[in-house]
Order: sequence, then structure tokens, then C-alpha cells
Amino acid sequence: MADARRMIEEYVDYLRGARGLSEHTVAAYRGDLLGCIAILESGGTTELDNVTLDDLRMWMAQESKQVAKSSLARKTIAVRGFFAWAHRRGRIAHDPAASLRTPKLPKTLPAVLNETQAEALMDKADAEPADTDDPHRRALALRDCAMLEMLYATGIRVAELVSMDLDDVRYGNRTITVTGKGNKQRVVPFGAPAQHALERWTSQGRPVLANERSGSALFLGARGGRVDQRVVRAVVHREAARAGVPDISPHALRHSAATHMLDGGADLREVQEMLGHASLQTTQRYTHVSIEQLKARYAQAFPRA
Repeated sequence: MADARRMIEEYVDYLRGARGLSEHTVAAYRGDLLGCIAILESGGTTELDNVTLDDLRMWMAQESKQVAKSSLARKTIAVRGFFAWAHRRGRIAHDPAASLRTPKLPKTLPAVLNETQAEALMDKADAEPADTDDPHRRALALRDCAMLEMLYATGIRVAELVSMDLDDVRYGNRTITVTGKGNKQRVVPFGAPAQHALERWTSQGRPVLANERSGSALFLGARGGRVDQRVVRAVVHREAARAGVPDISPHALRHSAATHMLDGGADLREVQEMLGHASLQTTQRYTHVSIEQLKARYAQAFPRA
């Protein structure tokens, strides 16, 4: 189906331009769609107009044997969006995916650190590196500390952290300008510990790593370019192990920040704005975490629990 593949390229251009989706998301959707077309072809379908709902259910059945439910849900959303777009544009006569249902995902509470564990993680990251005579190692340690402090202090996503530039930080009022999903910008506050870590990184650490590849990137990799998301994830896992707290991902730090804000009395709408959630329902997940923690404390502390 050569025409289908050309249409997929048009569709991903639409997602990139009109929808403002990130390159990571666009690449994932493109792969999902090309994989779907390949399976449909192997089943004998040669024209996009001939695709039926049963064909797509067959595709889902095959995919379900190889991928997790969460991945299958994303693939289904990608396929449904593509066929709806093609039908709206008059490229196909009918939309076979209109009734295609997304697999139901189990409702799991996000993993979080408690406040004591989060403090232990930050304290460990703040500690001076043992080999202070090595300027490169010290620079990386200062960077890692600043990245951890910013992830926890602001609750931003890893992609948002690595895309930040020096000018996105306002030290005067302790805020950062964050470009989130759909290229939507928001202003997020941060506290004094994060400011201290950022100032140490930008004044003492960043100049050691900076070179012609650095540009205006706030956080740099070991070779001077913009730091990679994989590096940030590795730093979080490593520092969690060093601090003796549960192994977590950067996204768990985001969950932790939201939960601790709610536990401290923040309004749900304020947390929604800080995290950049389009829907309040997404933010409400964190109230369930807070309730579970309250129940655990109640069971432990109340004599008639």
C-alpha cells in the first residue's frame, strides 16, 4: 500500500505542525501506523479503502501478543486518529476505525517517594563529590544535583527539563518558563535549594563542560551538547540507589512533587497549572495517592484503626 505510506507521512507532518506534537510522539505514531499497514498487507489487504473494522481487530489481536496493554492503547489511538484524519480529508470513503475501542488499562496509583525519602535523595545529591580535584567530575556532580533539584522542585517532565535554555530561568522571582506538550508554555516556581543548585551549576559547572555545541542549553552532557533524556534517567536511578531510597524514575519525582504539594495544602487547580495537565482529571490521580498515604498513617497511628 504505497499510497497508505505516503498518507502516513502527510499525517505525521500534520501532527508535527497543526497539532504541535513532540518529535518523540510523532516518531512513535509513525512507527505504529507503518507497523499496522505491514500487518494488514500480510493479511491480504492492498488498498486503504478496503480496510474493515475486522481487519483492524485482527491487527490488534496480533499486536496484543507482543506488546503491553499500554503500548497497544497508544497504537490504537494512533491508528484511530489516522483513519479519522484520512476520512475527514476525503482520502478514504469510510472510517473503519471509528468503532475501534482502546484497550482498558488497569488503574494504578503512581509511585512516589515520601517526604523523608525525597529529602534524603536531595541531601545525597547536594553532597560535594569526593574527588573535588577533578573539575570535569565536579561539573557533572553539580549538574546532576541541579537536575534533581529542578525535577523535584518543579514537577516538570524530563523532556521539558532537557529542552530548557539559560534564558528560561528567572532567578529574581524564582520561576522557569517551560514549554510542554503541544508547545504550550507555562511558568513554574521553584524554591531556594533549587536556586542554589542552579546557580552553582551555571557559574561553576557549566563553563567547564561548555563548548561550541552547547548553544543556550541549560543542562549539558559530558561532551558539551544538550543533555540527553537517557542521561537524566540514569542520574535519577543512580542517586536513588546512593541515597538508599526506592528505585524511581524521573516521572516518579514529578508524581512525588505533586503529591507533596497536595499534602501541604496546595489547591488542585494550582497543581494542575504547575504540572501542565490539560485535564483536571489527570491531576486528581494524585489526590488518591494522598488518601492512600493518609489511610496508612491512620492505620499506624490511630488507636482504634
